[in-house]
Amino acid sequence: VGDVHGDAEGLTGILQRAGVIDANRHWSGGRTVFVQVGDLLDRGDQGREVLDLMMALEKEAPKSGGRVIALLGNHEFMNLVGDLRYVTPAGFAEFSGGDSAKTRSKAYKRYRAWAKQRAKEVGYPPEPEPEEKWNARHPLGFVEQRKQFSAKGKYGRWLRQRPAVAQVGDVIFLHGGIDPALDVTGVGELNQRVQAEVRKFDELWSDLETRGIILPFFTFPEMLESAAVELKAGVSDPQLRARLEDLVGYSRWYSYRDDGPLWFRGYSQWTEEEGMARLPAMLARSGARHLVVGHTPQPEYRIRQRFGGQVFLIDTAISRVYGGGHPSALEIESGRFTAIYPDGRRTLLDPSLPQSREPRPGDIPSKPAGND
Repeated sequence: VGDVHGDAEGLTGILQRAGVIDANRHWSGGRTVFVQVGDLLDRGDQGREVLDLMMALEKEAPKSGGRVIALLGNHEFMNLVGDLRYVTPAGFAEFSGGDSAKTRSKAYKRYRAWAKQRAKEVGYPPEPEPEEKWNARHPLGFVEQRKQFSAKGKYGRWLRQRPAVAQVGDVIFLHGGIDPALDVTGVGELNQRVQAEVRKFDELWSDLETRGIILPFFTFPEMLESAAVELKAGVSDPQLRARLEDLVGYSRWYSYRDDGPLWFRGYSQWTEEEGMARLPAMLARSGARHLVVGHTPQPEYRIRQRFGGQVFLIDTAISRVYGGGHPSALEIESGRFTAIYPDGRRTLLDPSLPQSREPRPGDIPSKPAGND
């Protein structure tokens, strides 16, 4: 299943359609391996509900011999580091409770004290932000959300244990893709690089918080700004300076680079000739025959196979924020790749056929154009 983006109903509906969960949202997939390729979060309003469902299914599936593999997408990584530009007010509200107003008020007082102290030490900020303006940027549930996504928080701990890439048989799954130009030896190295950056970030966050340079509920932009101010003021510790410079140069991180596994869009943008020339050698290094990726919504909101079936693009914009939502799932069984939609199934690749083929009329009930 591809990008969910905070739509629990869309995810539930397509998993029920695929026979993976029952009417009560419990695992019914038996020995099925269910892979979700990232971007459970952001844009939609039910990110926490989606995470809770995935975490529950991950525990239930092994009891029937099944397995759930949830992968990191770029939006999971963004939430881990505090890049919250796509979290909705309702998404924050999922984390609010009866004491949220009091929690936010305490956080603001802590921010004011921090701002005054930092102004004395490095001359920034010149004065604390007014509470009304600060509250507008920190809706109820914001502080709790940051705590839950921290290294010690419920969702933060779970997401930090997710791989960026998984291989099941001869199929590699990940969010964005593997750029053949990257110097990587396989799935294991890809995961090690991403996980190392998450650990590096957590270590730096802890250090900066201990030093009073940032606060626990800071966003990623606020952390970057504080780091830049600290560098400008002069840092005597060479190790800290190197880590701060690495932080402000985050666009070079493997987890944030356009050609990194969480962001790469080449498979959707290449010509057929480019893909046929570049993919075989890369797949051979991993002992794989196929790649399944999300990240880039597909034309007409349909799963697409490219490059002779070497790549399957499965982001069909499940979330209702995309014009009502377009749920889908890709079923892989005995080498046969089948797209599952609310209105039917469509064979994309079948080894029993003489050759790979694009979908033909009749594979799925026809419907008026534009109603996807």
